[in-house]
Amino acid sequence: MTDRVTPVDEAALMALAAGHHTRTARAWGTREAGGQLAKVYAIEAPGRTVGEAELAPALRMAADQLALGRRAGGLGLAVVILHAGGDGDYVLVHSWIEDHMSELAIWTGPAGRPEELRPGRLGLAPCVWEAAVLAHEREAFVRQVLDGTGTAAERVGAWAADVLEGDLR
Repeated sequence: MTDRVTPVDEAALMALAAGHHTRTARAWGTREAGGQLAKVYAIEAPGRTVGEAELAPALRMAADQLALGRRAGGLGLAVVILHAGGDGDYVLVHSWIEDHMSELAIWTGPAGRPEELRPGRLGLAPCVWEAAVLAHEREAFVRQVLDGTGTAAERVGAWAADVLEGDLR
C-alpha cells in the first residue's frame, strides 16, 4: 500500500484562512515621481497607519525606479503602493510600459524603518491585498485610458480619479 500524497497543504491553508482579515486601502492622489504620474495608495494592516511622513521615503524610492523606467520607454503612468503590513513594510511600484505590458518592483523591510527597505527576493509577487489594488488599477487603466474617450489628457484625468478605497478582503 502506498501513501497518498496530496498536493494541498491543508493545515497551512486552513491556518492562513483562519488568520485572514480585512485591511484598509487609502488613495493619496496622484503625484509626479521620476518623470511619471503616479497614483499613490497606502494599505494598512490592523494597528498600522500611513501618513505623509511614511509616504515620503516610499515616494523617493518610487521616483528613482520610475526615472529608470521612463528612460526605457515607460508610458508615464504608474501606481505606488506603501503597504504597512503586519510583518513589515512593502513598497510596490507598478508602471505601464510599451505593448500593453507593465513593470513591477517590490521592496521589503521591517515595519517603520524605511531606511532598511531592500529589493524583494527574485520571484516575490504582490500579496492578496496588494493584488486587489493592482487588479483595480488594471481595470482602471483599460477602462479609462485604453477604452476611454476624449483626449489623452482627459483619459489620464479619468484614470487618476478612478481609485479604490476602503476595506480589502
